[in-house]
Amino acid sequence: MVEIQAKTRKWGSSIGVVIPKEVVEEEGIKPNEKIIIEIKKRVKVKDVFGMFPEWKRSTQEIKDEMRAGWESASDILAEEKSKK
Repeated sequence: MVEIQAKTRKWGSSIGVVIPKEVVEEEGIKPNEKIIIEIKKRVKVKDVFGMFPEWKRSTQEIKDEMRAGWESASDILAEEKSKK
């Protein structure tokens, strides 16, 4: 099985996909032969936003939380160094 990316093209009232010559030769595909094509539509990034409504924290809140953790870690390290 070979996986390729192909761009769809309008042919009359249908949409077609061109299979590259290299794949045709490699797979031994002949004209009028029946083949199985698995279709996976590419997901656009803009469609992903808003898919997780339970993630209600803003980016700023997440950044602030991470900074607080970094400050605590640096405070601990500074304290350990001052004890030595």
